[in-house]
Amino acid sequence: MDKRTHAWIYGFIGVAIFSGSLPATRVAVGSFDPVFLTILRAAIAGGLAAALLILLPQKRPDRSDLLSLLIVALGVVVGFPLLTALALQHITSAHSIVFIGLLPLATAIFGVVRAGDRPRPAFWFFSIVGSALVAGFALTQDLSASWSGDLLMFAAIVACGLGYAEGAKLSRKLGGWQVISWALVLSLPLMLPLAFYSMPASFSGVTRHAWVALGYVSLFSMLIGFVFWYRGLAQGGIAAVGQLQLLQPFMGLILAATLLGEEVSLLMACISLAVVACVAGAKKFS
Repeated sequence: MDKRTHAWIYGFIGVAIFSGSLPATRVAVGSFDPVFLTILRAAIAGGLAAALLILLPQKRPDRSDLLSLLIVALGVVVGFPLLTALALQHITSAHSIVFIGLLPLATAIFGVVRAGDRPRPAFWFFSIVGSALVAGFALTQDLSASWSGDLLMFAAIVACGLGYAEGAKLSRKLGGWQVISWALVLSLPLMLPLAFYSMPASFSGVTRHAWVALGYVSLFSMLIGFVFWYRGLAQGGIAAVGQLQLLQPFMGLILAATLLGEEVSLLMACISLAVVACVAGAKKFS
């Protein structure tokens, strides 16, 4: 297998892990305050990342890398988890997952701006078509009671796309798991005290499923998924491998239906399948 094939495999594994993030967050916000959930998951992942860097000593990032690490932390450690947790108070995980279809376009745009990627014109056609399908689906829904949720999801996509592109660019220098680990450690001095400060007086109302969901978003969504994802982006190209995110809505909808019992409409499924079909075209012309 060549390096490019390995990159797509790593990217696919990362997307598969991330596909469980929104359903798990949906479960967790049923018992945890969204802000506390965001802080706690970052603190837990930060502690694990610190232990990893101690057990496997790595070269410290240069001072010039700190801004990039800060952008990664703001985008994927704080921004995306917080904004999605807030959004999921207003919309279902099935509805929010469809917005993930916008992530490849956002990631590709930031890949051009921040990392110098230069995809071919036909790539943008397939990427925009996939994103347009997602936007078109959102416009067909009754948004009168969920404008806030959709706007929060859109902001989350922008923050996440920037964090993905910036982290992938830095991964070419530091390595994939090192980038997310250093970003989490950089956030830890703020997140750890905030976790204790915002801790509720009692956890008696927290369900077992919410604890499992917290474990998933802390360990897999915040750390393990990025080990594969950043490596795939760094090796195969941010814009190209980023198109694998078009598979995430489909995977997430299956999880939302099977694990949470949420209704997945025929239109949702059709849009997801159409979006998945855009991956092949975008990959070919990336």
